[in-house]
Amino acid sequence: MNTFGRIFRVQIFGESHGESVGVCVDGIPAGLPLKVEDFLEDIERRKGGAQKGTTPRQESDLPIFKSGVFNDCTTGAPLTILFENNNTRSADYAKQRAIPRPGHADFVAHQKFGGFE
Repeated sequence: MNTFGRIFRVQIFGESHGESVGVCVDGIPAGLPLKVEDFLEDIERRKGGAQKGTTPRQESDLPIFKSGVFNDCTTGAPLTILFENNNTRSADYAKQRAIPRPGHADFVAHQKFGGFE
């Protein structure tokens, strides 16, 4: 299952080695103010390459609103946000196929998707 929630339905998609990752949130009322800047403090806190335990890869991680926002307000339509992966190296994930990383979903994804993750 990749969809969670009842009032707000949240669906996540994409892979860290893919072109992008994203989220679609349905159930957000129209008229709520929402800007890219609203995400920046949290994005900086988890950004790779800057803190111990994060990936050494540098990504901008800027959210790209694809639907659900117009003139810096929610529209009531599902909010879809993309985060582009510009620094992908699929070879970096070869080891995880044999040895799942602690604290990651490698083992669970392998069980769920039968080796096609």
